Amino acid sequence: MPADDRLQTVRDSFGAYESGDRGVLEEILSEDFTFYSPPDPGIDRATYFERCWPNSELTERFQFVRLIEVADEVIATYELTKTDGGRFRNTEIFTFAGDKISRVEVYFGWDLE
Repeated sequence: MPADDRLQTVRDSFGAYESGDRGVLEEILSEDFTFYSPPDPGIDRATYFERCWPNSELTERFQFVRLIEVADEVIATYELTKTDGGRFRNTEIFTFAGDKISRVEVYFGWDLE
């Protein structure tokens, strides 16, 4: 898959949270998708949608600090603005299998003023 396509797929995954369009994620996550974060180490696709997708209601927008493709991964550092005005920074690593996102690792950053 060309780099531009993977970068756009990752942008689209964040855009789904901004727009509240779960169907976008349904299309770009693999059936065997696995999600890792400190509170959710190694959850499957169904559990991801159950636990993580509700955060879309609290998401206003993402601003990318970096978006880099390395081999079959895309590294994204972003600043998120929540609907209540709160902001924070995180980094995520997206692993691809073909044209689908098969794994996401989230590394929590910090709150922003």
